[in-house]
Amino acid sequence: MFHSSQTRPRALANWLFFVAGLIVLMVVIGGITRLTESGLSITQWKPISGIVPPLSDAQWQAEFANYQKIPEYQQLNQGMTLAGFKAIFFWEYLHRLLGRLIGLAFAVPLIWFAVKRQIPRGYGWRLVGLLALGALQGAIGWWMVQSGLSVRTDVSHVRLAVHLLVALFTLAGIVWTALDLRALARRSEARPAHLTGLGATVSIVLFVQLLYGALVAGLNAGLVTDQWPLMNGRFFPGATTRGQSFLGALFNDPAIVHFVHRWWAWVTVAALIVLARRVKPIDRRASIAIHSAFGAQILLGIATVMSGMNIALAALHQLVGALLVIATTWGIHTIGRTR
Repeated sequence: MFHSSQTRPRALANWLFFVAGLIVLMVVIGGITRLTESGLSITQWKPISGIVPPLSDAQWQAEFANYQKIPEYQQLNQGMTLAGFKAIFFWEYLHRLLGRLIGLAFAVPLIWFAVKRQIPRGYGWRLVGLLALGALQGAIGWWMVQSGLSVRTDVSHVRLAVHLLVALFTLAGIVWTALDLRALARRSEARPAHLTGLGATVSIVLFVQLLYGALVAGLNAGLVTDQWPLMNGRFFPGATTRGQSFLGALFNDPAIVHFVHRWWAWVTVAALIVLARRVKPIDRRASIAIHSAFGAQILLGIATVMSGMNIALAALHQLVGALLVIATTWGIHTIGRTR
């Protein structure tokens, strides 16, 4: 699809790395939006007209009136001033605006490369698939917001987890494709990397950790305790809500979710060390990136909990989480291109 003898794999790779950088920024701003409880400030989804923010006092009052109709305002933010509303509106608007910009930053160059027939054989449909994932992510974002507009005072933590995990999966897919294209630019006979058994295992272990990180964010489970390694003086805190099944507590109880996230982290570290050791003889830079990312992430996770969920530390934790996904993708790709 879209191929010719004038393909430009290096230019395509550079473009994809740029888009990956935008997605990392998007993940951080999404984290800040959640931490500042800003995600429900815009109660409508207007993909085109929503690009323009309120510009007049009347428009601001109309947006504020819409927000005052939902349970979050009525039960938690009763009496909020217009200035306070503008502060939370800013983060949600910025998050949605960047999402639109990422869509344009992916779609417009893709169309240009396709028209110029500069996409190598076998990569056209993969790039279209990544674009479709991005479009799906916008729909998932609205599906998530909808969960907090009628009965709940916040969004569903399960939907938030889906939203974050699809973003990180898309990020990994873009980085993987960029690495394939970079290899193709170096050697015209280079074939795409494949997923090895070790790569799949590490991916699953990391997926579980990312899932529980998202559930921690959605349930505000980081506030269960400000202690480490104990949780309120105990190793195992026990459930905070009664009457739940084991499976229910595993995904819905803040203390249990927090407990799993902090201790599954060490299973993830073990898996990443194995990956990094396997990668080191092939590409030492990728090995260093994996070690650096998980080391920083562990320290930031502990610091975030012990600070009582300081917003700056929590946002950094989310940033390094996205960088860890990139480093791990790099490592798995590295072992997958040596047959």
